[in-house]
Amino acid sequence: MTSKEISIREAQKMVDDWIRNTGMKYFSELTNMAILTEEVGEVARLISRMHGDQSFKQSDMDKNLSDELADVLWVVLCLANQTGVDLTEAWHKNLEKKTIRDAERHNQNEKLT
Repeated sequence: MTSKEISIREAQKMVDDWIRNTGMKYFSELTNMAILTEEVGEVARLISRMHGDQSFKQSDMDKNLSDELADVLWVVLCLANQTGVDLTEAWHKNLEKKTIRDAERHNQNEKLT
């Protein structure tokens, strides 16, 4: 598979198509929430070893941060599909909310200057 840019909406459709054609059906939302928690934990473990003070365990040596982040994204896309969330629309609304809310806030934060 070649690397090409895709939109969030395309990614949601790709996950849905894969689930329906290869995966057979979605796990329940509760199961996917548990899987998301597990995948985020894997990302945290890798980052703590790569950029923090913890050393790698033998069992973590074959782990790949990009793969683990893709697993997190996959489950987020599954949950969005299952709950009827259009992540493209949600993204734009969320960015607008942050822009309005934080327009001056970060510039006035002494810790960030």
